[in-house]
Amino acid sequence: MSTLAVKFDDHAIDVSFTKTSLHLVLADGREISAPLEWFPRLRDANAADRNKWRFIGNGIGVHWPSIDEDIAVSTLMRGND
Repeated sequence: MSTLAVKFDDHAIDVSFTKTSLHLVLADGREISAPLEWFPRLRDANAADRNKWRFIGNGIGVHWPSIDEDIAVSTLMRGND
């Protein structure tokens, strides 16, 4: 019996939003999301400001300069520790 070796890569490669959530796509294909309620600055920002983001450290996090918000992928990966 063989096993599949999965190579995890926690770097974000895409960012998107729904009306109530932030979504990140990771380099290994996983998708993670979090409620906008966790991030009041993002929740209260307009769509134009939400869509003006850039990666921090090659995808270890995301920065929104116009609202001064930074979110690390590791923060979203921790869950309810």
